Amino acid sequence: MENNDIESTTTSTDLTEEQKKKIEELIEQEEGVTRKVTGFWDILITSLAVIMSLFAIYSTIVPVTTQILRGVHVALLLALSFLYYPLSKRFRGKITFFDVALSLLGLACIGYMLFDFEDFIYRAVTPERWDMIFGVIFILLILEATRRSSGWIMPVTCLVFLVYAYVGPWLPSPWTHRGYDIERIVGHMYMTLEGIFGVPIDVSSTIIIMFCIFGAFLAVSGAGKFFVDFAFSAMGRKPTAAGRSVIATSYLLAMASGSGVANTVAIGSVAYPMLKKAGYDKSNAGGFLAAGGMGAITTPPVMGAAAFLIAEFLRISYVDVILLALIPAALYYWGLLTMVELDAKKFGLKAVQIDKRYTLWQFTKLYGFHFFSLIAIVAFLVKGFTPQVAVLAAIITCFLACFIRKDTRFTLKKLIAALREGSVTVLNVAAICAAAGIIVGIVSLTGLGLKLSTIIIGYAGGNLLVTAVFAAVLLWVIGLAVPITATYIIAAVIVAPAFTQLGVPEYAAHMFIFYYALLSEVSPPTALSPFAAAAITGGDPYKTTFMAWKYALPAFLLPFVFTVLPSGRAILLHFEGVGIAAGVWTIIAAFLGIGMLASGCAGWFLKRSTILERVIIIVGALAFVYPHRLGDVAGFLCLFIVIAMQKLRKDKEPEQARVAA
Repeated sequence: MENNDIESTTTSTDLTEEQKKKIEELIEQEEGVTRKVTGFWDILITSLAVIMSLFAIYSTIVPVTTQILRGVHVALLLALSFLYYPLSKRFRGKITFFDVALSLLGLACIGYMLFDFEDFIYRAVTPERWDMIFGVIFILLILEATRRSSGWIMPVTCLVFLVYAYVGPWLPSPWTHRGYDIERIVGHMYMTLEGIFGVPIDVSSTIIIMFCIFGAFLAVSGAGKFFVDFAFSAMGRKPTAAGRSVIATSYLLAMASGSGVANTVAIGSVAYPMLKKAGYDKSNAGGFLAAGGMGAITTPPVMGAAAFLIAEFLRISYVDVILLALIPAALYYWGLLTMVELDAKKFGLKAVQIDKRYTLWQFTKLYGFHFFSLIAIVAFLVKGFTPQVAVLAAIITCFLACFIRKDTRFTLKKLIAALREGSVTVLNVAAICAAAGIIVGIVSLTGLGLKLSTIIIGYAGGNLLVTAVFAAVLLWVIGLAVPITATYIIAAVIVAPAFTQLGVPEYAAHMFIFYYALLSEVSPPTALSPFAAAAITGGDPYKTTFMAWKYALPAFLLPFVFTVLPSGRAILLHFEGVGIAAGVWTIIAAFLGIGMLASGCAGWFLKRSTILERVIIIVGALAFVYPHRLGDVAGFLCLFIVIAMQKLRKDKEPEQARVAA
């Protein structure tokens, strides 16, 4: 037995060419059109990508000067981006002279910066002619690399901010400011650590790239497939097994992917046939898959790139960010799990036979070593090591553990593939971070953040709840146009000050922004995760998006609780002004509330709920989530009323109704 490769325990599906095309187009909306080249150019891209990954690993082991670290990271980012991302789709199959020239220019801009670095940084306020020439070229290269990897919106936004910095004296109040000439703007963007080489690129060059390399090692080693098979194998044959498997898989796959779309596709291509056999219709299955895929980005210990930025913006450890996200993530998955249980009863779901060659114990015994790297990353974080060191330990653990079995061992080819994939994966996020540095730099240079905060508070009349609603809508609008990481960075410098001016702690403000930046993944009209799920299930994209909203509802509600209500910050494991006992009860009440909210959304409690019963149970859910004694009383009262109503009501139709649309 031990000499045989393990077979998939799950029911898989072969996606049609049309499905693959739709999914590829959706992923390209988020991560850019990529080149398909062979021969010399493929070797060159691979070589640069491997060098980029090795440099990141080297800088984790051996301290490198901040400016050099960020500069080399951006140099390799530009050199790779113009080779890996084509000018347009029609150039997907070839690399032109223009692409090579841009790659070399990117290297030249960083080479010029590092050649005489000591004098270079002291000329930031009064740059010389060649500083200006290379600086302008550098900014344009960053904008073009971002356009290729994520579309037009982010570069155009950056250009608007650059123009704003220049035309400040001619703007009406409250937008007016002293204004800055081109020399000052270019110097700030190119020659300091406040612009393009600021906080976002710092996080990209140290933490994000290391986690991308880690994800690539997991994928190449076969750990991703193991996590999927393990989750499905563990769930048994109950009617809820298919839904539970999606939840478990979405959490485990978060270790290997920070993209909601990628998670949704990876889970959906395997899970949808089981969901279909169990009795889910296309829209419900697609919405559930999208909600599960998105939730993975919010789940510790490995979350999306925005989580690493939170630690840097707040100057706290990544362990602190994990603690902030722990209970909200648990509440989110609790809501999903509750809906799975209720769906089984409401839709009369069937048990699904999972074909498997081994028992769960045999499966774990053979391939359970894939968990070692996850244990390593948590252990090193808890011991107080930096995220870079913790993830390096996880990479080494993954590499060594794979030698336990012959079929998972890393060959030179697999090692090169993992190092290449790690750098290629980070390109999209790194380009966005570099472009976002322009926005952050302009905001710090002009004081725009405080101006916008004052405007937001003014429109909200100084009311915190209304300010939170405005912020949520603003984040939704921003999220329609730019990816999650960019949405978070923009909001961190524009929206967060509005919350802090009204007395909200920084950690709560940034967690609000983090969650609503992520929710752009399931918000129309550009809800990429539900659209990707609909491409797999064949369902209507907009019905699928609506169902994703239903499943993801706790993620829309919780940020208001811990932002607007001081006692609600116990959900973030901050008990100041509340006390431990009251804080623990707040968390318990939140679990009760989310469970009731799931029941109200699903339309099932002890039996199928009437409209009145659903209204009452949703009111009770909101009362429980509201952290106050009167809210708890109202919550229990609503709970008992619904129990009594359903116990006393005799339905004419059978309790297990047929599957509804």
